Amino acid sequence: MLSDLKTDSELSVNAWPCVLEHPTEPCPGEEKSILHRAAGCCRKLYCANGHTFQAKHFSRRAHCAVCTDRVGGLGCQVYKCTRCKLLVHKKCHQLVTIQCGQHSLPSETTMPVDPSSMASDPAQPLIPRNLSTHAALEQVDEEHEAGNTAESGKASPGFGLQDFDLLSMIGRGSYGKVLLVQLKKSDHLYAMKTVKKELVNTDRIRTEKCILEQASNCPFLVGVHFCFQTESRLFFVLDYVNGGDLLFHMQRQRILHEQHARFYSAEIGLAFNYLHQRGILYRNLKQDNLLLDSEGHIKLTDYCICKEGLQPGDTTSTLCGTPNYLAPEIIRGEDYGFAVDWWTLGVMMYEMMVGESPFHLVESSDNPDQNSNHNLLQVILERKIHIPRCLSVEATSVLKSFLNRDPKERLGCCPQRGFADVQEHGFFQNVDWHRMERKQVAPPFKPNLSGGFGLDNFDPQFTNEPVRLTPVDSDIVRKIDGYEFEGFEYIDCLTMCEEEWV
Repeated sequence: MLSDLKTDSELSVNAWPCVLEHPTEPCPGEEKSILHRAAGCCRKLYCANGHTFQAKHFSRRAHCAVCTDRVGGLGCQVYKCTRCKLLVHKKCHQLVTIQCGQHSLPSETTMPVDPSSMASDPAQPLIPRNLSTHAALEQVDEEHEAGNTAESGKASPGFGLQDFDLLSMIGRGSYGKVLLVQLKKSDHLYAMKTVKKELVNTDRIRTEKCILEQASNCPFLVGVHFCFQTESRLFFVLDYVNGGDLLFHMQRQRILHEQHARFYSAEIGLAFNYLHQRGILYRNLKQDNLLLDSEGHIKLTDYCICKEGLQPGDTTSTLCGTPNYLAPEIIRGEDYGFAVDWWTLGVMMYEMMVGESPFHLVESSDNPDQNSNHNLLQVILERKIHIPRCLSVEATSVLKSFLNRDPKERLGCCPQRGFADVQEHGFFQNVDWHRMERKQVAPPFKPNLSGGFGLDNFDPQFTNEPVRLTPVDSDIVRKIDGYEFEGFEYIDCLTMCEEEWV
């Protein structure tokens, strides 16, 4: 036993000269460029012949300093020296003979260049003949990268900022803003969501992009047409839904007729069912995430806190969402599943038909603590939900069924029945679900689109703002490791076919 303990202690070797105070912080004197922001830890370094290599992903044209073949390509991993920026294949990094800091390769590894053959390929960058092979390749590669990542230029083959006219601001969130844009070559209108790279979690961005791609096939979800990036920002080019959000219309109408609430909640239910069938938990329902299209149909947007990859019966435990819409099981710290989405639909339907939240707090200046989020969460857990007598029996029943604090008894949460229980509830008995799913049921309200581009349906506090992208600190941009966002670019094939017919 003692010998085993001794062996274990001999094998305990720290990778760094001292113990890290925190996984996301470097050791004293260590470069911060090796921090992997997406994983929240330090990336591994690989040392060979004086070089300190990091694993990276490149989609640009570059060449290995050892075998001279191209490195990179979408999703392909290469090694790059943190000091001299030498690029090599992962398989070649142990074969490097050039010392770190030198700018020329040994003569036996020099790649012959035929200027005439290269000139015949316009996509191939010319290598200056008066430079050594490695130095020339490095220079061409840097120039190519600079051209691709300019703030006003294309970030990759496809679309870039220069392909769009920025018309108006239509929304703002915690991490970016939403602009109304027009594609120059076709005059089609889109909503462009811009996000600063320095503020985002890369795993969450990839999840949102994946869900946006799937959402394009559902008529009640906002989908994506293009994605591109610059040095400092990510851009999602989305459906432009010009009827405004439900919050904007509720502020004017305050209370909706039961028929209106039935129509909207049925379309929301269809959107939830589409997401749940694909293992996606939405958990972000609120009035400003419900958009109305030009005809008055609902479209859900904002998938930034969605959870994907859930199978029936699977659960998660992350505490997230809008406080007023949090399901009791989330507040209690329990594992939860798709049932939380049906709870949020119950809260939304109550707001539509009653005009206020079922957990509305009366503000009191004498007792500020009464207005805190903590008190709100206690109310969600404990207060008896009051349903006005003016509502019909069916409306009262569906609200009680959705707002059941026991997720196992909640409407829509039966493992065997699921959405079928929602469809067969008395409140929805007159809904033709097949026609509803095909958007063949006339909406009860059609937004006013008399203003230019439909901007009358958006809050003036956004539309009156100047249309511009705020400057980004160049020091912050230099610290952003581009490989974390490799493969972000996306073009929807159906959209491209439509654009080519214009």
